[in-house]
Amino acid sequence: MDESMLKQLGRIASIIHRFIEFIARWLFLAAAEITGKPEVMPPINNNITMHNTQALAMMIRQKKLKCVDVMNAYIERIETIQPILNCVAEDRFKGALEEAKECDKLLNSPDAPSAEELEKNKPLFGVPFTTKDCIGVKNMKQTAGLLARKNIRAERDAEAISLMKKAGAIIIATTNVSELAMWWESSNLVYGTSRNPYNTWHIVGGSSGGEGCIQAAAGAAFGVGSDIGGSIRMPAFFNGIFGHKPSKGIVSNDGQHPSTQTDEQNDLLGIGPMCRFATDLKPLLKIMAAENAGKLDLNAKVDLSKLKFYYMEDDGGQFLVSPVSKDIKSAMAKLLYTLEIAHNVKAEKIKIKKFKKSLALWFANMTSPEAKDFAWELSNRKGRISVWWEFVKWFTRTGSHTFVAIFTATFEGLSMRFKDDKRARLLQESQDLRREFSDLLGTNGVFLYPTHPTPAPFHHEPLLKPFNFAYTAIINVLGLPATACPLGLSNGLPIGIQVVAGLYQDHLTLAVAEEIERAFGGWQVPSVKQ
Repeated sequence: MDESMLKQLGRIASIIHRFIEFIARWLFLAAAEITGKPEVMPPINNNITMHNTQALAMMIRQKKLKCVDVMNAYIERIETIQPILNCVAEDRFKGALEEAKECDKLLNSPDAPSAEELEKNKPLFGVPFTTKDCIGVKNMKQTAGLLARKNIRAERDAEAISLMKKAGAIIIATTNVSELAMWWESSNLVYGTSRNPYNTWHIVGGSSGGEGCIQAAAGAAFGVGSDIGGSIRMPAFFNGIFGHKPSKGIVSNDGQHPSTQTDEQNDLLGIGPMCRFATDLKPLLKIMAAENAGKLDLNAKVDLSKLKFYYMEDDGGQFLVSPVSKDIKSAMAKLLYTLEIAHNVKAEKIKIKKFKKSLALWFANMTSPEAKDFAWELSNRKGRISVWWEFVKWFTRTGSHTFVAIFTATFEGLSMRFKDDKRARLLQESQDLRREFSDLLGTNGVFLYPTHPTPAPFHHEPLLKPFNFAYTAIINVLGLPATACPLGLSNGLPIGIQVVAGLYQDHLTLAVAEEIERAFGGWQVPSVKQ
């Protein structure tokens, strides 16, 4: 079959897919309405949880707030939202409170360090934080949403968590994920399904979905997520918060499960901060990056009027990917206008043809070596599951895996192999695209691109639009820094954009994120109408 015929079949498939999406949307809405109205989010009753991380840390070290009071405020908030949102995997409230008491004891001791010393050596002293269940926290469960791992505990902290603890932060809970972090709805057979704080009928994203959810609901001061195809940025988008995927190789990927199997996968994967306030991103990234922070020039002042801005409104029409919603395009246009008025910069609209191959490029970089595929991961690395037998067990409700995990293993088994010539060609195209972007962005270029084509779908709706993560996945292929920024609400659900810059130019995306927060208001307190 020649290429023109394949393209024609692709167009026909896309038309059919959009029709199915349209019909399914109404069916999901009807099904949701049958179950009643979305659950109502409780108001935020303690102003302590409304401070950004930097302000909170400052008030603790200056003894304007007791660390125990801060911890209790967040514990009470989590206890209030958890029955509604189901965002927490495991809490450690008792241990966190004990650590908070020790912090207060130290601050009130004769040998207490000065506020200046704490700011320098432990800039997050006493601040509560959370992280996704896939990232190891010593003595806490690290299930990765896999039923076979429901009782497995991490023997040590992941390096990113260790760095946060050394900076004085206190881990308060781990949060929910998709099964083995390979889907963009956070649902598994260990902890169940997480629900969106802006409308509980809708998803929180994945795989750092519980993290995006708890941040949006003001259940933690900040969070730590990871991103191999959009797992920080999609939950940030769906939950109306900020999330940053660093430049490849900057933050250690140590201590995650599942760990990567190839250099290509490791380049795709990145750990980064998730939070409600853009101004928190830079100091959090500085801590996570450790000795690599020097590569990022995070202290440099950024003059937005001197930057070159580029943008694309969509991916150019990739097959089986939803079109970008009008509200997202409208918000993007408003941002471009704001940049022009406030900073006298006019963004250039570009067209990157290879973006229509985003999915193929990402799958090529994600392909695992023989015998170490997703079916192997689903066995908890103890053999390989039989996908067909698992489908039978799923249909009879006796299985140990989610439908989407079994489907992913099936899809991988039918797609390209590790040593295929096609994969080699796509890896070369990935390199070509990286060079193209390097030449385009240089050290003062910024690229604006949708984070996702639609606001948060209904629960289970991603099954009908599985490839919509292409918008974030292609940035992982590039290995570039990307910051997800909220741009307000569309019919009550958050929308936003991702800001991308050249390799190691993370300070540019963070500076633009802070400007977007000033112009668009940033995070908004969730409110579900009764």
